[in-house]
Amino acid sequence: MSLIPNTLVAQWFIKKRGIAFSIMTLGSFASAMIFPIVNTWLIDTWNWQFAWRFWGVLLLFIFVPIALIGVRNKPEEVGLLPDGINGDVGNQAQQVMGTPIMEATEDWTLKEAMKTKAFWAILICVGIPAMVNTGITFHIISIFDTNNLSAEAAAIVLSLMAVVGIPMSLISGYVTEKVKTNYLLLVIFLIEFILLLMLLITTNIYMAFAFGILWGIANGLERIGLNVIWPNYFGRKYIGSINGIGVTMGVLGSAFGPLPFGVGFDIFHSYTPVLLATLLFPLGYSVL
Repeated sequence: MSLIPNTLVAQWFIKKRGIAFSIMTLGSFASAMIFPIVNTWLIDTWNWQFAWRFWGVLLLFIFVPIALIGVRNKPEEVGLLPDGINGDVGNQAQQVMGTPIMEATEDWTLKEAMKTKAFWAILICVGIPAMVNTGITFHIISIFDTNNLSAEAAAIVLSLMAVVGIPMSLISGYVTEKVKTNYLLLVIFLIEFILLLMLLITTNIYMAFAFGILWGIANGLERIGLNVIWPNYFGRKYIGSINGIGVTMGVLGSAFGPLPFGVGFDIFHSYTPVLLATLLFPLGYSVL
């Protein structure tokens, strides 16, 4: 599901791509905040079966018609150009998100992109944040428990991360217009490094709040930076197949991220060794 909106935004926007991704990402953060509350209210008021049917009906009668009637793959299919600007598409693609991108006539196929070092470097850069973030999310209650912090503190941190991520995702759209994407990725990896270090010393609620705020900043930057980098480097024409590989790497990173945390804790009865080992990933791949 995430592949579809990421591809649509990349197709419909060039100069305004960062801002468009920022607005799109608001939906992700907002749903993370709102839907659990709505679901809880529906289940408490009626039952989980009613909540299940409620969302099923909304999907069928609201989401599906909107998708069928309101969504088009490319602006060219309805006689428009990206960003709603008249003129040659190639002339628009001079400097986007602080990163020079290919002209419209130089769009790379997936096969061509896979022959470049940049493709594999970006792919690894997509996987690392997914791995680190999912590992932390799945084990944050246990990590906090070893630091003598409660499960409630962990829940507050998760909510704080989402709250901070909402304005940060908007700010990120403007940041990507001023800062080259490779520098933005470097900042993301440095923040990931700091986050892992903070987990080693977060032993009070104030440090936990600071961790949640920094985590939200990192997530806001990641969601925009990692989305715009593919079309910025390889163009729009074949972005669906290229994005597909990127999403696959993100899913793999998310799937395997919690595993070393769990295995490390089982072996050492502490998260310190695995956190120290995980530090090597953002530190090493920041060079890429």
